[in-house]
Amino acid sequence: MQQQLQTLKQLGQTNIPQQPNTDIHSLTIVGQIEGHRVLSPKNKTTKYEHLIPQLTAIEQNPKIKGVIVNLNTVGGDIEAGLAISEMLASLSKPTVSLVLGGGHSIGVPIAASTDYSFIAKTATMIVHPIRLTGKVIGVPQTYDYLDKMQERIIKFVSQNSAITEERFKELMFETGELVRDVGTVLIGDDAVNEGIINEVGGLSQAINKLRSLMPEDQQNNQQGQQNNQQQMQNNNQQQQQMGVKPRQGVIEALEEDNQ
Repeated sequence: MQQQLQTLKQLGQTNIPQQPNTDIHSLTIVGQIEGHRVLSPKNKTTKYEHLIPQLTAIEQNPKIKGVIVNLNTVGGDIEAGLAISEMLASLSKPTVSLVLGGGHSIGVPIAASTDYSFIAKTATMIVHPIRLTGKVIGVPQTYDYLDKMQERIIKFVSQNSAITEERFKELMFETGELVRDVGTVLIGDDAVNEGIINEVGGLSQAINKLRSLMPEDQQNNQQGQQNNQQQMQNNNQQQQQMGVKPRQGVIEALEEDNQ
């Protein structure tokens, strides 16, 4: 009873489906990505110091063959988001991202950091220039610092997706898309057409794609192709031994029987 009450309090239901032993690890990034500053308890956050140990453990765990990243984030700390993106991009295991609801701001490079990316039809991505909060001394060095940080994001996204640096900058500094702000809103197909995301799809498509990228599934597919080729060669050899050419038609064979 205690366990059921705890489950009801945390998940809103007393009975949840049990997760079977699987070789796919699901990584969830929701709310605001919390970095070096602790955000208000009222904010839904994903702490990067929680994700980095998970990614390190995933890389070292031989039982995990692939990672699916579920994204619904408004963005957050720039350096924390880039740290997560770099770790995902450097994993030796296949990775697939799925943008659900939204993947805004620093969520864009995280979504693009995986081997393949999906976005739901109604999900959105907001591309905009970076900003600093708090009191900042308004000197030229500050703007140079902002430019360098922005270049890091632009280069990372262009290197890990099909969009060019020039086009990403255009989307970032677009005027008229956002009210009292600069940037671009991309919905579903728009993110795919721009080259940031690979495909529009949902959970089943993401898992199927991840399965196809996993070594065991690739090995099984190659083995199946080799078996088919070997079977075709065996059939051709049997036909040649019987005096029937590989391209000989059924009608020609019947005519020879009648003669």
